[in-house]
Amino acid sequence: MPESLTLEQVARAARVSTATVSRIINGTGTVSAHKRAAVMEAIERLGYRPNMMAQALARGSTMSVGVLTPDIASPFYSAVLRGVERGFGGSGYHPVFASEEWRVSSASDSLDLLVSRRVDAMIVLGGNTPLDRLRELAGLMPLVVLGRELPGLEGQCLEVDQTVGAEQATHHLLALGHRRIVHLAGPEDHADARARLAGYRRALRDAGVPEAPELIVPGDFSEAGGHAATEALLAAGVPFTAIFAANDQSSAGAQLALFRRGLRVPTDLSVVGFDDIPGSAFERPPLTTVRQPTGDMGQAAAAMVLALLRGEQPSMPTFRAALVERESTAPVPTVRSNARGRKKG
Repeated sequence: MPESLTLEQVARAARVSTATVSRIINGTGTVSAHKRAAVMEAIERLGYRPNMMAQALARGSTMSVGVLTPDIASPFYSAVLRGVERGFGGSGYHPVFASEEWRVSSASDSLDLLVSRRVDAMIVLGGNTPLDRLRELAGLMPLVVLGRELPGLEGQCLEVDQTVGAEQATHHLLALGHRRIVHLAGPEDHADARARLAGYRRALRDAGVPEAPELIVPGDFSEAGGHAATEALLAAGVPFTAIFAANDQSSAGAQLALFRRGLRVPTDLSVVGFDDIPGSAFERPPLTTVRQPTGDMGQAAAAMVLALLRGEQPSMPTFRAALVERESTAPVPTVRSNARGRKKG
């Protein structure tokens, strides 16, 4: 197809005016069936492809929705993004993805970029975007926020109760007899991390188990962070029989640290994650974790945005986190292995 092919050439081939071709392409105005058929035949024969930006300007809409995610490479957020894509399938709208890379400054820059692209609406997945910026954005276009609370915009926020999920994970370990349970926490400025820590604390309190500050270790939701935190605990000789990691990625790092110390999961120590990302069921051993319905959440966020774009009040689905018991947890050993393990080498 020649790149220089123009609207005028299509009009000449169809023997109609350029205004008629424009109305058909942009879906504006009324055109007779005979002229429409002639134009569509000419478009097909010539291989004409309309300029999408020109169409957008004519409609006053780009038919695109900005999607801001904390981390495109994250297995958890990647699964949510796939759900978003499925949710827009067949709607005529397409998502435009941007990442904030877990930084407030990057979040602001990415939002500015998406707004400059003239997106028609926005989906924000968790992250660190300041609330005042989200409120400002909600005044400009339809907005749906996943995993965050926006006072005054509750009908546009989609959440899973992270606290209840963390309680389930901790109660599971308590029921197996564990009392010295490490919590590998997420970033302190992340709402999900705070909710999961709150659930861990509530479960201990409900069971009458005193909280041990040395067992709450700050982390960053990464494999490397989980490995470093667990290695530091082992090196310091802190006694524990189980780990509840704030997400599956940090639990993978924790298991690597245990393996390198010669400690076996779940024979010597139990490990629980959070999210049930793809691959968790295929770890060695398969990971006990808290499942979030990532794909369904992404599809629901897309459906809510489409409703807002139609001027409708979006329905608010209820999602629940659910404990998935696999082979990484077991009753506390009668004779516990030395927490320092046996250093391989």
